[in-house]
Amino acid sequence: MFISPAYAQSAGTAATTGGLASLISFAPLLLIFVVFYFLMIRPQQQRLKAQQASIAAVRKGDSVVTAGGVVGKVTKVEELYVEVEIAANTRVRVVKATLSDITSPNSKPAND
Repeated sequence: MFISPAYAQSAGTAATTGGLASLISFAPLLLIFVVFYFLMIRPQQQRLKAQQASIAAVRKGDSVVTAGGVVGKVTKVEELYVEVEIAANTRVRVVKATLSDITSPNSKPAND
């Protein structure tokens, strides 16, 4: 009455373009993942590697900031712990993994 019957196209044309059409429809998702990897994931991995390297290279005399915000100077380095002097004759023992920023006394601060 109001709706005319719909007829399917021939099956031959749909079969030949089916593989290409599915690849083209999948391409934007693949492109989004590649862009996301290079803009988000890869830089974060590089920052993490650099921070782990600086934590492994911490030495006596370095100024450090812990994840809790405590600022001090390293007085003793052990395998898992670092002893940090936060005031005159006040030393705390901190887990190395909680160090968030390390500044060597010889290095110049970065200009922002």
